[in-house]
Amino acid sequence: MSGIQWQYIFNPSLALESLPFILQGLGYTLWISVVSMTFGTILGFFLALFRLSKFKVLNFLSRIYISFMRGTPMLVFLFILYFGFPFIGIKFDAVTAAVLGFSLHSSAYIAEILRACLNSIDKGQWEASYALGMPYFFIMRKIILPQALRTAIGPLSNVLLDLIKGTSLAAMITVPEIFQQAKIVGGREFDYMTMYILVALVYWGICSLFTILQTILEKKFSLYTN
Repeated sequence: MSGIQWQYIFNPSLALESLPFILQGLGYTLWISVVSMTFGTILGFFLALFRLSKFKVLNFLSRIYISFMRGTPMLVFLFILYFGFPFIGIKFDAVTAAVLGFSLHSSAYIAEILRACLNSIDKGQWEASYALGMPYFFIMRKIILPQALRTAIGPLSNVLLDLIKGTSLAAMITVPEIFQQAKIVGGREFDYMTMYILVALVYWGICSLFTILQTILEKKFSLYTN
């Protein structure tokens, strides 16, 4: 421990001076996270319905898709989209590749969350609704989904937090988000430790704000369980 140079662990003045530059990448971090979560949720919802479908083809295809996405690293998928696809004539800019990659990847996890939450609803509610002559989509929208979403808020929030932190991988395909900005300053000032600690604190702050939002949503949807 005596050999550790503690003075180089964190430089407060450099961190404060560099914070505005690092926060220039905040827009990319939030944009990629929120848009990917939105598209991932939409796709994940349909994948969940396909997984619950009695049509074997839809069920099989959704299983394969989910298995593939959950079984491949996000970074590899980003490299395929950004560096690999141009070889077959398809080219995405870095932000588009990141949004597409995170959306497709997260949809697999979201699909399994929604499938489990939909399955948790008492089958008797479906039977009672059908007995009253309600159509399928009305039952799903007005009765089943509000209850399922209440259960899903916690797990879906975890997916969103993982997306926020996972956007740091987008730096590997040149997206100028906050981690990429921190790497630039670290290389320029020869002080990566301070920058990495600073960007960790920034991610922590962002995730803490979204955790507060999660708590608000859980209270809002709690009326469906009372």
